[in-house]
Amino acid sequence: MTKGRFAEEFKEEAVKQVIERCYTVADVAKRLGVSVQSLYKWVKAYAPDATDRYEAELKEVRRENLTLKAELRRAQEERDILKKAAAYFARSPE
Repeated sequence: MTKGRFAEEFKEEAVKQVIERCYTVADVAKRLGVSVQSLYKWVKAYAPDATDRYEAELKEVRRENLTLKAELRRAQEERDILKKAAAYFARSPE
């Protein structure tokens, strides 16, 4: 195992391997020659807070839900208008 301090870029790349590439902390630590405990500390320090990420995703889902509800309402209104128009023209004896 390597003793000493690691460059910030090295730490960030190690964290990216864990978070973005979904490697396990143990695998990344073994490959890079750092302790598992150190890598866990780096992940905790560099990774965005899970609750913040969850709240952001929740806001996005709510926003998308409202958009989809509005689109559904419009489509239902258009459908109702088309049904009435079809019934009207079906009655017309021309």
